[in-house]
Amino acid sequence: MTDQDAPEDAGGLVATMTGFARTLRAAGVAADHDRTQSLLAALAHLDVTDRAAVYWAGRLTLCATPDDLPRYDRCFAAYFSGRRATLARTAVTSVTRHLAAREDPGGEEDGSEDATAAPATASRAEVLRHRDVARLTEAERAEVHRLLALLRDRRARRRSRRFESAHRGALDRRRTIREALRKGEVARLRRREHASRPRTVVLFVDVSGSMAPYAETLLRFAHALVMSEPRATRVYSVGTRLTPVTAELRHRDPGTALNEASKVIPDWSGGTRLGEELREYLTRFSARGAIVVIASDGWERGDPGLLAAQMARLSRQAYRIIWVNPHKGYEDYQPLTGGMRAALPYIDDLVAGHSLAAYEQLSERLAHA
Repeated sequence: MTDQDAPEDAGGLVATMTGFARTLRAAGVAADHDRTQSLLAALAHLDVTDRAAVYWAGRLTLCATPDDLPRYDRCFAAYFSGRRATLARTAVTSVTRHLAAREDPGGEEDGSEDATAAPATASRAEVLRHRDVARLTEAERAEVHRLLALLRDRRARRRSRRFESAHRGALDRRRTIREALRKGEVARLRRREHASRPRTVVLFVDVSGSMAPYAETLLRFAHALVMSEPRATRVYSVGTRLTPVTAELRHRDPGTALNEASKVIPDWSGGTRLGEELREYLTRFSARGAIVVIASDGWERGDPGLLAAQMARLSRQAYRIIWVNPHKGYEDYQPLTGGMRAALPYIDDLVAGHSLAAYEQLSERLAHA
């Protein structure tokens, strides 16, 4: 950055960097108000005429995920080389789609003159799918929740003990004989096969303090599962107590369902004693043949040995155990917490749970488990 690029005073610096953050948001980077303030605080200790110093200060404070880095580089090069006005059109491919309940910033960032459609970019929509829900703005989180409500679970199926009529399969002697007695002759051999039914999913959602940024979104995902297969989905909140919330999540409206569930959950933002709660579940209920999904970061306040013992019991009953950890979405994640180390030998799949894309992938996993 040259001397002429530098603002003359603090007010000019704020205006320049706020404009840069606005450009980043238009390109899909999570440069929200808090991150912009962090950048300004960092620049107060740096030489703002040093282009490299400004670049690294912005990169470290304004980027939330690895996907943001190439967009940040394009925006930085364009903004500080005088090509700010054309950035939104040259960096990404524009499309038009209608968004529900989305705040209109006034159209000044993208230059759109069409008030009848909500302009967006293909990259912005894609970035939103991969953004950590803990870092979203209220408007972005509302959009993710709206998309989760549209998610339909294509559940894997299992063979039932019951039979149903079929064109092929084993001979159905009873139906064949009954029809022969009614008609006086064997006109047709009736056949049957085992019916299929959706495999039951038992979902445990950690609502402890460490999971607070993700708990609501996970419960909305649980609501989508219940709406898709209400008779084959069981949902429990876990923290310091095991609380069934399946009935509350059967309300068709997601907001109403979440409100009802929050009324019966007594341990929001508390600790996690997953070992004790799994022991209670296995004493009162059964997970035989079910897909068990545990959504937790593994910060266990109880005895890890107890958790390991209950996970071993659970693994003998469940068809499959999937552990959803929001931190798994980051490349440098290692399952080092006591709870994760205790549970890991009994987990079939350890998957991410931090973004809309992660929930979509989890839904696909449930369809092919």
